Amino acid sequence: MTSDSPLAQPLPDDLSISKNWKADLLSGFLVSLIALPLCLGIAGASGFPPIAGVMTAVIGGLICSFISDSQMTIKGPAAGLIVIVMGAVTELAPGDAVQGYHLALGIGVVAAVIQILFGIFRAGVLADIFPSAAVHGLLASIGIIIAAKQIHTVLGVKPEAKEPLELLAEIPHSISHMNPAIAIIGLSSLAILFLLPLIKNRFVKMLPAPLLVVLVAVPLGMYYELTREHIVQFGSDSFTVGPNFLVQLPGKLIDAIQFPDFSGVMTGVGIKYIIMFSLVGTLESLLSAKAVDKLDKHNRRTNMNRDLLALGVANLGSAFVGGLPMISEIVRSSANVNNGGKTKMANFYHGLFLLGFVALLPALVQRIPNAALGAMLVYTGCRLASPLTFWKTWKVGPEQLIIFVSTIIGVLMIDLLVGIAIGVVVKVIIHLFMGAPIVSLFKASIEVTQNGDVESLVIPKQSAVFSSWIALKRAIDTNPSAKTVAIDFSQTRLVDHTVMEKLHELEQEFKREGRHLVLRGLEEHRPLSGHPLAARRRTAGSMNTGPDSTKK
Repeated sequence: MTSDSPLAQPLPDDLSISKNWKADLLSGFLVSLIALPLCLGIAGASGFPPIAGVMTAVIGGLICSFISDSQMTIKGPAAGLIVIVMGAVTELAPGDAVQGYHLALGIGVVAAVIQILFGIFRAGVLADIFPSAAVHGLLASIGIIIAAKQIHTVLGVKPEAKEPLELLAEIPHSISHMNPAIAIIGLSSLAILFLLPLIKNRFVKMLPAPLLVVLVAVPLGMYYELTREHIVQFGSDSFTVGPNFLVQLPGKLIDAIQFPDFSGVMTGVGIKYIIMFSLVGTLESLLSAKAVDKLDKHNRRTNMNRDLLALGVANLGSAFVGGLPMISEIVRSSANVNNGGKTKMANFYHGLFLLGFVALLPALVQRIPNAALGAMLVYTGCRLASPLTFWKTWKVGPEQLIIFVSTIIGVLMIDLLVGIAIGVVVKVIIHLFMGAPIVSLFKASIEVTQNGDVESLVIPKQSAVFSSWIALKRAIDTNPSAKTVAIDFSQTRLVDHTVMEKLHELEQEFKREGRHLVLRGLEEHRPLSGHPLAARRRTAGSMNTGPDSTKK
């Protein structure tokens, strides 16, 4: 189990920082090549100066590496926060992007303090509060919004619409009015991102797709002479191209430092975005850190509370000098694992290399076309909202798809906070329809009996659902020395998908520790689909404790 101790656990000698610095240095360099264009693109799409994205990753690498005990995660700006940050910039100062940027920095400072408090008060379980389908729906809706915004950048068109559904509706107009020179760069970049994963050649796979995009897009930008404003002829039509289609960096690196404006903090809009910065950022970071832990070949586990503390401190530093909010970023962290990173120093080195790029090679960075960065974000958005995600959710259970789609609709039509709230409310309504007592959704009833270090028996009553998971987890952790923890569901009417999913994850943790997690009493529950982690509803008239039901 993940320790809550504030002290870092010592690494085995063969995984020490001193013995793996070469592997971490190489991985940090390779990850920085992927991170550079993504950081620039995420910042620009968020309404921040592009350099702010790089600053964020630099601060994340230099600070989090010494506070967090997470060994494989790479900290930096993430596409999943674009919608929130851009929303803050535009709503805090309508029509004034510069003022909105500084006001958003003030929001970021307050949200970072909240994240620090989350870490101090051990709120690492925050990711376990929300139902899985609603969280996935939130991420999918963010993906749709990102793709809807950035496809216009790929085509070299500035859209008139601001809202997600309107941006989607404006895509045909942008296609018919695209700037051909910019669209060639953007669509070529998209083709590389979508087609490269289909190529099986191992030598081709060694080249990261974002890096290949830059290697193709920069020469195309030079061919169309984007460094100077001029007219390009395509057939009988004329189109203007110029430096505004390229990444813009400040003349001096010191000029990138900007300071927050706190005048919007106590407004209604400010409070809304403080909640979203701290809540969604924390949720995404915890989910990403847990996912990366599963990729770690050495089965090391992150202390989520310590990681939240590190994240909050880094976000505080980032917001104070003009940077974006950051999280544990899954794409770059996965690349770190695949590139042979061994310790958290890979995150540190990745930050150093990024600092070197913008400090020593600014002219090269400013050759990157915005259309290429937009293509990377469209690709990221399409992955978040992939049709496969809808299909996988349906396979888990029809009720999960209802929650998933309800969340997406709520986000697209209203906003992120309301969308996730709608997903939670729909989940509660479905539970009540399936027979879960309303009291059990808000107050868990759990009985625990101990048999020394041999077995701990946990008996949840009435229901075991997302809202009672934290209480159930605490009951499971009551006796950490027990070799076997048995959970008897014979007295529950409903065990939802969120609980089944988290028990499956917990079962893997127990196996790594040489312990056993045993599920009993599920044989009288009917799964709502053929998926092994589907919700279980108890058949009428059955309340008996059955034999061991470890097969899920």
